Amino acid sequence: MLLARDKSQLLIVDVQQKLVGAISGKDKVVEACVRLVRAARLLDVPITISEQYPQGLGPTVDPIREAFANNGFVLDKVEFSCLKSEALRERLHELRRKGRPQVVVGGIEAHVCVLQTAIDLEAQGFEAFVVADAIGSRDKASAKRAVSRLLKSGADVVDSEMVLFEWLERAGTPEFKEIQALIK
Repeated sequence: MLLARDKSQLLIVDVQQKLVGAISGKDKVVEACVRLVRAARLLDVPITISEQYPQGLGPTVDPIREAFANNGFVLDKVEFSCLKSEALRERLHELRRKGRPQVVVGGIEAHVCVLQTAIDLEAQGFEAFVVADAIGSRDKASAKRAVSRLLKSGADVVDSEMVLFEWLERAGTPEFKEIQALIK
């Protein structure tokens, strides 16, 4: 199944100041998350950002917050899966009721919060699309195991370019030029 921008929502999971420093390949993960957020804003795809215990782990990193520009929701949680948080679960389900069952997921850590969220999304009838270049863990092996498990759970594993071009559907539009600039 292909992604459609009018059926999608974007979820960025826990890319926070005190967590991101320990993530293997952190710069690429943050860059891919920023790319997704900017594209979602440009294409009117609703955005939700989760923050795991922000009092202790700090807010979402600045590059993502700047790309986000208060265009969506930032919600705190203490649960690992976003679907175990009442506020996040309600937000995601509300968007699904409005015709957006596809959830594009990026964030950290791949083998904990991202994995549990994507498995719960699939179990609750969403279509989870986990963006491989926009997720990370402290240990690369943990992220690799997470991807393997995600595939077995029914989640689709994609990359950020796949998401952007599926959302676009065609070249030759003003949006295409703006999205193309995000990739270069």
